Amino acid sequence: MEQEQAGCPAETAISLLGSKWKLLILRELFKGMRRFGELSRNVPGISQKMLTQQLRQMEEDGLVNRKIYPEVPPRVEYSLTDIGSSLKPVLDAMHKWGAKYMMQIGKAEACKPKRSAA
Repeated sequence: MEQEQAGCPAETAISLLGSKWKLLILRELFKGMRRFGELSRNVPGISQKMLTQQLRQMEEDGLVNRKIYPEVPPRVEYSLTDIGSSLKPVLDAMHKWGAKYMMQIGKAEACKPKRSAA
């Protein structure tokens, strides 16, 4: 880990997960191994530059594995380390709390998938 982590455990967790992008990337990686293009498509609004930066930081922090295959063009796959996978209960608890909060303030519709006009 390149950057020095804060002394408090909660501060450490926040410094590792403190961006919405990291949380959304983790959400995708909990589903299994993903290639860069899949992550780019499944994390709406993230630029390629930001996705690259966040993946590199998560790799440095020991949350993500990057596997490069010696092919032309090179294929790169991302997956969670054991430490990264251990965050699932934390994110599940955040999801549960967020859903409850949204219900309480009357915004429960915000996370429902949008239907296409077919």
